Amino acid sequence: MDTALIKAAQRGDAGDVARLLSEGALVDARDANNRTALHRATEGNHIAAAVVLIEAGADVNASDGASIDHTPYLMAGARGYLEILTPMLAHGADLTSTNGYGGTALIPACERGFVAVARLLIDAGTDLDHVNRLGWTALLEAIILSDGGPAHQEIVRMLLEAGADPNLADHDGVTPLAHARTRGYDAIAALLRARGA
Repeated sequence: MDTALIKAAQRGDAGDVARLLSEGALVDARDANNRTALHRATEGNHIAAAVVLIEAGADVNASDGASIDHTPYLMAGARGYLEILTPMLAHGADLTSTNGYGGTALIPACERGFVAVARLLIDAGTDLDHVNRLGWTALLEAIILSDGGPAHQEIVRMLLEAGADPNLADHDGVTPLAHARTRGYDAIAALLRARGA
Protein backbone atom coordinates (compact mmCIF):
# COMPACT_ATOMS: atom_id res chain seq x y z
CA MET A 1 0.00 0.00 0.00
CA ASP A 2 2.86 2.39 0.75
CA THR A 3 4.35 1.84 -2.71
CA ALA A 4 0.92 2.40 -4.25
CA LEU A 5 0.62 5.68 -2.33
CA ILE A 6 3.92 6.95 -3.65
CA LYS A 7 3.00 5.96 -7.20
CA ALA A 8 -0.41 7.65 -6.90
CA ALA A 9 1.30 10.83 -5.69
CA GLN A 10 3.81 10.63 -8.53
CA ARG A 11 1.02 10.55 -11.13
CA GLY A 12 -0.98 13.20 -9.27
CA ASP A 13 -4.00 11.07 -8.44
CA ALA A 14 -5.35 12.93 -5.41
CA GLY A 15 -8.35 10.63 -5.08
CA ASP A 16 -6.19 7.55 -4.96
CA VAL A 17 -3.83 9.24 -2.50
CA ALA A 18 -6.75 10.01 -0.17
CA ARG A 19 -8.14 6.48 -0.50
CA LEU A 20 -4.80 4.81 0.22
CA LEU A 21 -4.22 7.01 3.26
CA SER A 22 -7.67 6.15 4.59
CA GLU A 23 -6.86 2.46 4.14
CA GLY A 24 -3.70 2.73 6.23
CA ALA A 25 -0.84 3.65 3.89
CA LEU A 26 1.94 5.44 5.75
CA VAL A 27 1.96 9.11 4.78
CA ASP A 28 5.77 9.38 5.03
CA ALA A 29 6.71 5.98 3.59
CA ARG A 30 9.87 6.05 1.43
CA ASP A 31 10.64 4.67 -2.02
CA ALA A 32 13.92 3.18 -3.21
CA ASN A 33 15.35 6.71 -3.63
CA ASN A 34 14.41 7.65 -0.05
CA ARG A 35 11.64 9.92 -1.28
CA THR A 36 8.16 10.21 0.20
CA ALA A 37 4.85 10.56 -1.58
CA LEU A 38 5.04 14.30 -0.91
CA HIS A 39 8.43 14.47 -2.62
CA ARG A 40 6.89 12.81 -5.67
CA ALA A 41 3.75 14.95 -5.72
CA THR A 42 5.82 18.11 -5.35
CA GLU A 43 8.28 17.01 -8.01
CA GLY A 44 5.43 16.77 -10.53
CA ASN A 45 3.71 19.95 -9.27
CA HIS A 46 0.64 17.85 -8.53
CA ILE A 47 -1.12 20.40 -6.34
CA ALA A 48 -4.21 18.45 -5.31
CA ALA A 49 -2.25 15.33 -4.38
CA ALA A 50 0.31 17.39 -2.47
CA VAL A 51 -2.39 19.20 -0.51
CA VAL A 52 -4.07 15.91 0.46
CA LEU A 53 -0.71 14.65 1.76
CA ILE A 54 0.15 17.88 3.59
CA GLU A 55 -3.24 18.00 5.29
CA ALA A 56 -2.82 14.35 6.27
CA GLY A 57 0.36 15.29 8.12
CA ALA A 58 3.10 14.54 5.57
CA ASP A 59 6.49 15.86 6.66
CA VAL A 60 7.21 18.86 4.43
CA ASN A 61 10.81 18.84 5.72
CA ALA A 62 11.52 15.14 5.03
CA SER A 63 14.98 14.86 3.51
CA ASP A 64 15.94 12.37 0.83
CA GLY A 65 19.53 12.92 1.95
CA ALA A 66 20.92 13.17 -1.56
CA SER A 67 19.41 15.65 -4.02
CA ILE A 68 20.07 19.39 -4.21
CA ASP A 69 16.55 20.36 -3.13
CA HIS A 70 16.24 17.40 -0.78
CA THR A 71 12.98 18.21 1.02
CA PRO A 72 9.53 18.80 -0.46
CA TYR A 73 9.56 22.33 0.97
CA LEU A 74 12.91 23.25 -0.58
CA MET A 75 11.84 21.72 -3.87
CA ALA A 76 8.60 23.71 -3.96
CA GLY A 77 10.46 26.94 -3.28
CA ALA A 78 13.19 26.35 -5.82
CA ARG A 79 10.75 25.37 -8.56
CA GLY A 80 8.29 28.17 -7.93
CA TYR A 81 5.37 25.94 -6.95
CA LEU A 82 3.39 28.56 -5.07
CA GLU A 83 0.19 26.51 -4.63
CA ILE A 84 2.15 23.72 -2.93
CA LEU A 85 4.49 25.99 -1.00
CA THR A 86 1.67 27.97 0.61
CA PRO A 87 0.12 25.07 2.56
CA MET A 88 3.61 23.81 3.41
CA LEU A 89 4.31 27.07 5.23
CA ALA A 90 1.13 26.55 7.23
CA HIS A 91 2.18 23.00 8.12
CA GLY A 92 5.62 23.40 9.62
CA ALA A 93 8.02 24.24 6.78
CA ASP A 94 11.45 24.92 8.27
CA LEU A 95 12.46 28.36 6.99
CA THR A 96 16.02 27.78 8.18
CA SER A 97 16.50 24.52 6.25
CA THR A 98 19.06 24.61 3.45
CA ASN A 99 19.57 22.87 0.12
CA GLY A 100 22.67 21.19 -1.26
CA TYR A 101 24.25 24.60 -1.91
CA GLY A 102 23.62 25.69 1.66
CA GLY A 103 20.88 28.08 0.62
CA THR A 104 17.39 28.64 2.00
CA ALA A 105 14.34 28.20 -0.25
CA LEU A 106 14.35 31.97 -0.81
CA ILE A 107 17.71 32.03 -2.60
CA PRO A 108 16.84 29.90 -5.67
CA ALA A 109 13.40 31.51 -5.84
CA CYS A 110 15.10 34.90 -6.17
CA GLU A 111 17.67 33.58 -8.64
CA ARG A 112 14.95 32.16 -10.89
CA GLY A 113 12.72 35.22 -10.80
CA PHE A 114 9.78 33.66 -8.97
CA VAL A 115 8.31 36.92 -7.69
CA ALA A 116 5.23 35.51 -5.91
CA VAL A 117 7.24 32.75 -4.24
CA ALA A 118 9.92 35.21 -3.14
CA ARG A 119 7.22 37.49 -1.69
CA LEU A 120 5.67 34.57 0.21
CA LEU A 121 9.02 33.46 1.64
CA ILE A 122 10.02 37.01 2.58
CA ASP A 123 6.68 37.55 4.34
CA ALA A 124 7.05 34.20 6.11
CA GLY A 125 10.23 35.48 7.76
CA THR A 126 13.02 33.75 5.86
CA ASP A 127 16.46 35.15 6.73
CA LEU A 128 17.09 37.72 3.99
CA ASP A 129 20.86 37.84 4.47
CA HIS A 130 21.55 34.10 4.71
CA VAL A 131 24.78 33.30 2.84
CA ASN A 132 25.05 30.02 0.93
CA ARG A 133 28.18 27.99 0.24
CA LEU A 134 28.90 30.03 -2.89
CA GLY A 135 29.08 33.13 -0.70
CA TRP A 136 25.85 34.56 -2.08
CA THR A 137 22.67 35.89 -0.50
CA ALA A 138 19.24 35.99 -2.12
CA LEU A 139 20.00 39.58 -3.19
CA LEU A 140 23.30 38.61 -4.80
CA GLU A 141 21.73 35.68 -6.65
CA ALA A 142 18.92 37.93 -7.90
CA ILE A 143 21.66 39.98 -9.54
CA ILE A 144 24.49 37.59 -10.43
CA LEU A 145 22.36 34.77 -11.85
CA SER A 146 19.61 36.88 -13.39
CA ASP A 147 18.92 38.70 -16.64
CA GLY A 148 18.32 41.98 -14.80
CA GLY A 149 14.77 42.14 -16.16
CA PRO A 150 11.48 43.19 -14.55
CA ALA A 151 11.02 40.07 -12.41
CA HIS A 152 14.48 40.32 -10.89
CA GLN A 153 14.14 44.08 -10.45
CA GLU A 154 10.94 43.48 -8.48
CA ILE A 155 12.63 40.83 -6.35
CA VAL A 156 15.55 43.15 -5.60
CA ARG A 157 13.06 45.88 -4.65
CA MET A 158 11.15 43.50 -2.35
CA LEU A 159 14.31 42.23 -0.67
CA LEU A 160 15.60 45.75 -0.04
CA GLU A 161 12.24 47.00 1.25
CA ALA A 162 12.10 44.02 3.62
CA GLY A 163 15.53 44.92 5.02
CA ALA A 164 18.10 42.93 3.04
CA ASP A 165 21.59 44.41 3.46
CA PRO A 166 22.44 46.26 0.19
CA ASN A 167 26.15 46.22 0.99
CA LEU A 168 26.64 42.57 1.98
CA ALA A 169 29.41 41.48 -0.39
CA ASP A 170 30.19 38.02 -1.72
CA HIS A 171 33.18 35.95 -0.56
CA ASP A 172 35.43 37.93 -2.90
CA GLY A 173 34.33 41.23 -1.44
CA VAL A 174 32.25 42.24 -4.48
CA THR A 175 29.11 44.12 -3.47
CA PRO A 176 25.64 43.80 -5.00
CA LEU A 177 26.05 47.28 -6.52
CA ALA A 178 29.35 46.33 -8.15
CA HIS A 179 27.79 43.18 -9.61
CA ALA A 180 24.83 45.18 -10.95
CA ARG A 181 27.13 47.79 -12.53
CA THR A 182 29.36 45.13 -14.12
CA ARG A 183 26.31 43.56 -15.76
CA GLY A 184 24.80 46.86 -16.88
CA TYR A 185 21.72 46.42 -14.71
CA ASP A 186 21.04 50.13 -14.30
CA ALA A 187 17.55 49.74 -12.77
CA ILE A 188 18.85 47.35 -10.13
CA ALA A 189 21.83 49.60 -9.43
CA ALA A 190 19.43 52.50 -8.89
CA LEU A 191 17.36 50.43 -6.44
CA LEU A 192 20.51 49.56 -4.51
CA ARG A 193 21.77 53.14 -4.38
CA ALA A 194 18.37 54.31 -3.12
CA ARG A 195 18.80 51.92 -0.18
CA GLY A 196 22.25 53.13 0.73
CA ALA A 197 24.54 51.00 -1.45
